[in-house]
This record gives sequence, structure tokens and C-alpha cells, in this order.
Amino acid sequence: MVGDWLTVPDIAERLGVSLSAVRTMLADRELIASRIGPRRVLAVPARFLTDEGPRPELRGTITVLADGGYDDDEAITWLYTPDSTLPVEGAPIDAMWAGFKTEVRRRAQELAF
Repeated sequence: MVGDWLTVPDIAERLGVSLSAVRTMLADRELIASRIGPRRVLAVPARFLTDEGPRPELRGTITVLADGGYDDDEAITWLYTPDSTLPVEGAPIDAMWAGFKTEVRRRAQELAF
């Protein structure tokens, strides 16, 4: 469902930062990750990043989903689950990148009720 994933070392290399800087992004909830593959490595969906760092639209949505009781795996699943009622074709992640951040967050808030 997610497609491309980046490990912590991949992110550090891509952004030109230290491993501890990437771990700080995860701790500060700028990014969320999941354990994937047979070795259960910690990885972040590649679409959560730009060449400069974490997508700025993502942090608030992660917070709303967490406030609604979603853990990181559930939040990633929700962000990547296709929804035909969105203003663009695809999943909430596609709608966010198409400029519908507010609509995606509104829907995430509704999940908490």
C-alpha cells in the first residue's frame, strides 16, 4: 500500500543529516515510522519527505490522528487507504499533497468522535 520506504540511515543520507537528527524528527513526531520486512527495520514512507526534510503538512495530521487514538502503524494505514470521497483520486496522503490538508485533517478529527 505504501510503496517506497526509507530507513533511518536512508533518510540521514538523503537529507545530509546525522542519524540522531532523524531520530529527533521521529521523537518530535515530525515523522512516523513502522517496522517493516522480515528483519523488522524501522522505516518511514518515502512520501513523508521532501529533499529538504519532513513534509510540513504532515506534522499536524500526525498529531490529530494520535489524539484520536491512532498509533503510528494505524496512522500510516489511514493515510494510505484509498478514499473515493476525497476531492482528489487516491488516499488522504494524495489529497494532502494536492493542497487539501485542511480537508484531510477535518476527516482525521472526525475519527476521534
